[in-house]
Amino acid sequence: MSIVDNRKAFHDYFIEERFEAGIVLQGWEAKSIRAGRVQLKEAYVIVRNEEIFLFGSHISPLATASTHITPDPVRTRKLLLKSEEIKKLSAKVERSGYTLVPLNLHYQRGYIKCEIGLAKGKKQHDKRDTEKQRDTQREIQAVMKQNRR
Repeated sequence: MSIVDNRKAFHDYFIEERFEAGIVLQGWEAKSIRAGRVQLKEAYVIVRNEEIFLFGSHISPLATASTHITPDPVRTRKLLLKSEEIKKLSAKVERSGYTLVPLNLHYQRGYIKCEIGLAKGKKQHDKRDTEKQRDTQREIQAVMKQNRR
């Protein structure tokens, strides 16, 4: 069950592989995410010292959930992956020119998980081609729907 999707990632990147990572959260962050007060639009993932971190994700604090602490909405959050996956990702990012982007946050068995994608950047003409393909698919679906009637 998806909480929030990063639609901009699919517009700006070709997603090669997907990985599901746990995310280290504070209590007020979990409550805010469950209330839907999270944004991944400008977030990105970085590998540092054989650990993976989520930068730039904005989690707005709830007024009732964070009364005794001063919350930082855009703090760096650690992502949890197996060490083999981290090594694989760091090698691809360093050598092959790939980027790690968060794709969505979702629930899995009561836990909040972050799906990250190994991505390669799109050029401007690639973005235009994607838009054209999407428009033609939409037109085809509309014609098919009319023909059924």
